[in-house]
Amino acid sequence: MKHTIISSLLYVMLFTITAALTATNAAAEGEEYFDAGPYKIRVKVNPETIKVGRNQLTLWLLDESGKPLTNATLNAVAVMPAMGSMPAMYAPAEMVETEPGRYEGEFEPSMGGEWPLSIEITTATGSGEISFDLATGRKGLRCSTCGGQTSLPGTIHVDPARRQLIGITTGRVKQKKLRITIRAAGSVTYDETQLSDVTLKFNGWIGKLYANAVGKPVKKGQPLFTVYSPDLLAAQEEYLEILKRSTGGKFRKAAYRRLRLWDLSQQQISALEKRGAAQEYVPILSPADGVIIHKNIVAGSAFRAGQRLLRLAGLSRVWVEAQVYDYELPLIKTGMKAKVVLPELQDREYPSQVDFIYPFMEDDTHTARVRVVLENADGFLRPEMYAHIHLKAKLGKRLVVPESAVLYAGQSRVVFLDLGDGKLAPRKIKTGQRNRKWIEVLEGLEEGDEVVTSGNFLIAAESKLKSGVEQW
Repeated sequence: MKHTIISSLLYVMLFTITAALTATNAAAEGEEYFDAGPYKIRVKVNPETIKVGRNQLTLWLLDESGKPLTNATLNAVAVMPAMGSMPAMYAPAEMVETEPGRYEGEFEPSMGGEWPLSIEITTATGSGEISFDLATGRKGLRCSTCGGQTSLPGTIHVDPARRQLIGITTGRVKQKKLRITIRAAGSVTYDETQLSDVTLKFNGWIGKLYANAVGKPVKKGQPLFTVYSPDLLAAQEEYLEILKRSTGGKFRKAAYRRLRLWDLSQQQISALEKRGAAQEYVPILSPADGVIIHKNIVAGSAFRAGQRLLRLAGLSRVWVEAQVYDYELPLIKTGMKAKVVLPELQDREYPSQVDFIYPFMEDDTHTARVRVVLENADGFLRPEMYAHIHLKAKLGKRLVVPESAVLYAGQSRVVFLDLGDGKLAPRKIKTGQRNRKWIEVLEGLEEGDEVVTSGNFLIAAESKLKSGVEQW
């Protein structure tokens, strides 16, 4: 009995030593062990180039101390991810321990393509897991969860020759001064500070009309029309009567003041004094230089006190107003440099600056108005001309990625990380501001990450087939 127990113990020790030596020799020969939780694992497939149908899988396991790991429960399965309406397919391998720390089984991919292999290790003291990239027609396995780099759904492998064929290039995520050009569509409009309305403070009738057409230019002090008003006629006669009687200065001043309040100029009153007779039809003079933009009278029209008869607009200075979206408002400040471009006349550009940001939104477009002021001495700029305002916002240093690296998948923004060793992995990111070359990255990437900048669409198509469209 004692002899039998000793023999059994010697056999186990010899078997263990043999397995350990085998593992040591394998490592010495270049066979690589990978970390799987607290354990180490080496994997071999036969044939080395995976085929559709039966393939043999062999695993060697070591525990924390480097000894063969025995009596482990293994769950090994290769999975072809779902593709569109086609469900995922599974190729499990039933692993059996053939020697201490050595496990063998078979798996059978049912069709060609990517079959990522996942292995779960469970023992009485712990557990671990590891994944490998595996594809039919491709030689060997590649660990996708090694070196601290976890494989993302849709990770693919592209060898150097295929990279060159597809035309894949990469760029780095970096900190860079970001400048944003905001292009806002709008139009030329009147400078509201140069609008003048012609109204009178008495009732009457229009006599001769000089300002007889919309668009006609007028000069300050130029007669616009003549008016007949019994009240104005009586006021003139009263003033002349006071002058004839040489009444005290108080009455004269009161009569003079009434004529001035009724918008007769000092020159007109002086002419009245020299003439010595009241005018039935008194000329009304232009209050400013400009053009007539509204006309509500014709010769012979009756008017009432306070009625707007004409509106004049000065065009020596104009406003350009444009609509900007609410998400652009935080970038715009009063006083920032601006450039006005006439889209139909590309050679016409006007430097300016933001004069005013309106404190409300437009109901119909849900945009805000921004205003710049332009001098217009030559009169070339006309109200209602289409114009664009270009604003340059300096945002300082931001984490950015090349614009060509970002793919748009519905509401998601995706880039492909270059993980090295030919691995490319999709990564969802959160983006911020952008210009023509760069997009700000708010979440998902770090400075120095390498991302694919061309060939993205071909890579994306293959990644989607591997991971299933729902991953995007």
